[in-house]
Amino acid sequence: MKKFLDENFLLHSSVAEYLYHEHAAKMPIIDYHCHLNPQEIADDINFENITQAWLNGDHYKWRAMRTNGISENYCTGNAPDKDKFLKWAETVPYTIRNPLFHWTHLELKRYFDIDQLLNPNTAEEIYEKTSSLLCQKTYSVRNLLRLMHVQVVCTTDDPADSLEHHKKIRTDGFEVRILPTWRPDAAMAVENPQGYNAYLDRLGMAAGIEIITFDKLLEALNIRHNFFHENGCRLSDHGVETFYADDYTLTEIRSIFDKVRSGKILSQAEISKFKSAMCYEFGLMDHAKGWTQQWHVGPLRNNNTRMYKMLGPDKGFDSIGDARYGKSLAAFLDRLDQSNQLTKTIIYNINPADNELIATMIGNFQDGTIPGKIQMGAAWWFLDQKDGIERQLNALSSMGLLSRFVGMLTDSRSYLSYPRHEYFRRILCNLIGTEVEKGEIPNDKKWLGQLVENICYYNAVNYFGF
Repeated sequence: MKKFLDENFLLHSSVAEYLYHEHAAKMPIIDYHCHLNPQEIADDINFENITQAWLNGDHYKWRAMRTNGISENYCTGNAPDKDKFLKWAETVPYTIRNPLFHWTHLELKRYFDIDQLLNPNTAEEIYEKTSSLLCQKTYSVRNLLRLMHVQVVCTTDDPADSLEHHKKIRTDGFEVRILPTWRPDAAMAVENPQGYNAYLDRLGMAAGIEIITFDKLLEALNIRHNFFHENGCRLSDHGVETFYADDYTLTEIRSIFDKVRSGKILSQAEISKFKSAMCYEFGLMDHAKGWTQQWHVGPLRNNNTRMYKMLGPDKGFDSIGDARYGKSLAAFLDRLDQSNQLTKTIIYNINPADNELIATMIGNFQDGTIPGKIQMGAAWWFLDQKDGIERQLNALSSMGLLSRFVGMLTDSRSYLSYPRHEYFRRILCNLIGTEVEKGEIPNDKKWLGQLVENICYYNAVNYFGF
């Protein structure tokens, strides 16, 4: 019987062990999509305790705690930090077979050299040890990134953001590259006219122009797009429930913009047409700069109205959606491709039922100019666990080229999430090693070792140009 979380955790063959320890484990980390706060990195802060570093903002943990009968006061409420941690420790034993159980103990081991299982009996000791370490300068956020051998971090930033913190980080000479990512979702959120108009005022201030027409909106976005590029941005990111690719005319879009700018409610047809136009314009901007566009598609967000009114968005009340978007995705990509203006693209699905859709769709728009130009994104959100990762890898392998995959990301708000890259790498190596043991893949360790290194690191370096 194997010991839990030993050096060969998740590795079930000698080939898998070799591929992980001799190749995957040695690769630096490129985290090309996450939600880390650039101000915290600019200021190189220390967290006062493990709760601040681990539980604040982590809706994965909050969902588990609520399910375990823990009061909201210990999740997003005002309970003391230590009490929140003790309630999380109370929950951890109940997360068995949930990835949170693996992640929790990987993170305790990799950052704090703690081998104990977290539970009510060990909680006090673990809280004191981790919190004591986190207060030391060697555990500042920059040093946490160094500890995990992170090479590049791409944050998620609104077009109106000043990027002042990215500038400071660069001026400081921090060796880990902290780059902005363009996230323009708010620029097409016309379903809420009041919020949309307030956002346009903010965007106009950032761009130095008054946004009174649709053409001025595009001008403002292009000004900010140029600004992001000058500050190292090379990726965009978009979060959508479905894809938008309606037919429209420029006259229609100008009229729709005038209507929403005057504060009027749009029809669903008008909303869809406007978003279709914006998605196309975003794609054109990215192609002109040689950026990579990322599309995260499918979640149903903020399903609990009562909790949304109480806490706001991103508090753990989202789920997998079941929108059918195959035709609209094809039409969106095709609209850009017809004029040869389809840039490098990564598509992340949140519904595992869409794995094969995405794995086959990306093959329709490969054009021989860039290896893996159109990518099936890593298993995301509810799918970034063992089963979800394996299913994504299997779909991509069966219907595309696993060898050209750009690998894993954290998509996290926590500096303690980097063992997720290790988790992915172990699962990848085990998948390959198992098939070698079965005689389904040649036992060529040099070749397979290079394949693993490419997926874990080199493919991303070459694809993004880092």
